[in-house]
Amino acid sequence: MEVPMKLSMPLVYAGNPRETADQVAGLEKAGLDLIWVAEPYGFDAPTLMGYLAAKTETVQIGAGILNVYSRTPGALLQTAAGLDNVSGGRAVIGLGASGPQVIEGFHAMPYDRPLTRTREVIEVLRMGLRHEKLDYQGKTFSVPLPEGQGLGLGKPLKLLNRPERPQVPLWVAALGDKNVAMTAEVADGWLPFLYYPEKAQQVWGEPLARGAAKRSADLAPLEICAGGMVAIGEGPETKALLDFMRPMYALYVGGMGARDKNFYNQLACEYGFEKEAKEIQDLYLSGKKKEAEALVPLEWLEAGNLVGPESYVKERIAAFRESGVTNLSVTPASDDPAGTIAQIKEWVS
Repeated sequence: MEVPMKLSMPLVYAGNPRETADQVAGLEKAGLDLIWVAEPYGFDAPTLMGYLAAKTETVQIGAGILNVYSRTPGALLQTAAGLDNVSGGRAVIGLGASGPQVIEGFHAMPYDRPLTRTREVIEVLRMGLRHEKLDYQGKTFSVPLPEGQGLGLGKPLKLLNRPERPQVPLWVAALGDKNVAMTAEVADGWLPFLYYPEKAQQVWGEPLARGAAKRSADLAPLEICAGGMVAIGEGPETKALLDFMRPMYALYVGGMGARDKNFYNQLACEYGFEKEAKEIQDLYLSGKKKEAEALVPLEWLEAGNLVGPESYVKERIAAFRESGVTNLSVTPASDDPAGTIAQIKEWVS
């Protein structure tokens, strides 16, 4: 018997997130299990997550993602525990290193030792959520500050409030081998991006296995959340909706990061799209965004999204499931998002 997949979606908003957030209660009733709230360099995620907690009753509310640089480990602990309290134990904290453009350009923090920092943040969060004093000496930070730094008056403190739960799910957004291995070792869940189910084992199988071999028996099996746009319908007009995904793929492959440091461009190469990846980047960085979008491989768009007749969408769901995905993330492209969620929920249950 197949284990039911959970159903999640990213909160997609243009301009005013409050208006979009008000629709989440309807999606919750339709069967949505988890809503992800991003923040890159827009509005902060925790404020919106708290708003969602007050507007909903059962849906899990996930940060997708909080970067591990712009908030201290203590601040991340306060955020995780606070959100878990106001949501009645429904918080999920997605963490990640983001990228140097955002971390150095927006937050004015050096993009230093991202893997080590992510691992150490997770260790401190788990310590604090167990309501222990923060007494941690790591490679990227020490809590309290060590002797010789600051005034020397710091002492280990524990959270003033008792956390709602001693364990809040901690997920990590990761793409590179070492980061994925670390995620499989220490995190509760993994958030890959621009996911191609049939090629996931080829790209990430080895690092996932390497991390799982070191995973603590105290942790449940790693959850994986991936997916894409959903549109169910016959005819070419439905398939044509895939073109709406081209700008995002082109942005990440072509323009998210410097020419020699773009994690998503590297991923495209690992999927076997080396020629397209280089051309998309060349065009995007020279301002020819539309031309770059046109070169995003249709094969990738079709594999990474769930767009087409009912039978085809069911095949894509099966492909995501077979690749190890436990939580299908969907973005409905329809006039009735709640209806689409209800339909997909029936198919994944």
